Amino acid sequence: MQIKARASRVVGMTLIVTMLACAACEGPQPKRRSARKPKPTAETAVLTPQSAQNAGSAARASGNAAEERAVITPSDPVAPPPSRARSAGASSETGIISPSGPGSARAVETMTSADRATLRERALDLLVNTATSGSDEERANAVEALVATPGRLSGVAETALQDRNVAVRTVAAMTIGKAQVRPLAGKVRPLLTDNSPFVQAAAIYALRRCGIGADPTPLAGMLLDPSTRVRSHAAYILGELGDTSALGPLRDAHKHGGGAGRMNGSELRVSDLQIAEARIKLGDSSALADIRSALFPARAEDLEATILAIQIIGQVKDAASVNRLIDLTQPRDPSGQEQPGEVRMAAAMALARMGQPHGSSIAREFFAGASEPLRAQSAHLFGETKRPENLSVLSRMLEDPDGRVRVAAASAIVKITDAAAKRGE
Repeated sequence: MQIKARASRVVGMTLIVTMLACAACEGPQPKRRSARKPKPTAETAVLTPQSAQNAGSAARASGNAAEERAVITPSDPVAPPPSRARSAGASSETGIISPSGPGSARAVETMTSADRATLRERALDLLVNTATSGSDEERANAVEALVATPGRLSGVAETALQDRNVAVRTVAAMTIGKAQVRPLAGKVRPLLTDNSPFVQAAAIYALRRCGIGADPTPLAGMLLDPSTRVRSHAAYILGELGDTSALGPLRDAHKHGGGAGRMNGSELRVSDLQIAEARIKLGDSSALADIRSALFPARAEDLEATILAIQIIGQVKDAASVNRLIDLTQPRDPSGQEQPGEVRMAAAMALARMGQPHGSSIAREFFAGASEPLRAQSAHLFGETKRPENLSVLSRMLEDPDGRVRVAAASAIVKITDAAAKRGE
């Protein structure tokens, strides 16, 4: 199956190179939710079933804050199409790390605490520099990645709020709100009258998160906007703000479809999923049925909604979906068709956020030689596992020829080193 490229919170990915990695070094394998007898898995399967009792506790485990998924792309209004796979032999010509070369991730390498600190500073420097000098997409991603370091974020966010690109301004406001950088709230307020509804909505979010009054009423109007992306963005923000009074408008938006006649079925499905996520976050668990059903795509055009549903499951930590997520990490689906790499890694990231960080083996299949988006997603997956043994691979990914991959690797390094510091490692 091939995923149709569209502007959404989904990053287009394609598979090129398969690397065999030692799953045993990652400790226990992910656990399925039910107590039924485990079904056999292929030797290449990364994730396998275990007891239901442990699965329940793992699914309830609270992970670190999940990375925000961008509602719009820096190239607004149209997202760039996913790159097609190159041949494995082409990787050396483009400077990409080769699985058989010095960048191989076959062997697990460890770092001292001093080396980790040095690598973290290197990653933060890359993010700060990229936030001001990279491409539109790279700037937005770098600003977002600095959410864990408010001091560094403050140094670049003020400039990003005035960026020429809609997505960069949007991400800057959202990140300020998420990190609650109150000294910059005054710089956010002018964005309430920005010419983009995405920026306006993000400004409302930032101000309210920073404890400064901002009228949320415009968000309800955006839920009925003809643009599916505007509707999705507004719904996401309403869910993040946590005000249960938004449940009524969200249900109305789902019922009326926000001008569904002007959308194709795929766009409407994605918008409905985003509204469902917001409803779940505000306590309406009945919306979970819509999310779960999207985990079973029937057509290639359904895969975009499936990936979004996977991301949502990871965000809301729906324990009942653990089994399905594990199935989606397998190299092939039950019909024998190859499972898209972006689906497998999205499922592994969702499991990591739910307390089952066993997806490094999957990330190692794509970190070298794959398309740029796939390499970037593999870096994000390394970060979600929060395993220090992946830092050596990520260190080399900081030299990747693609800026998006470098930013993703830097973000993952910060995430892993911060998690290790909290554990006292």
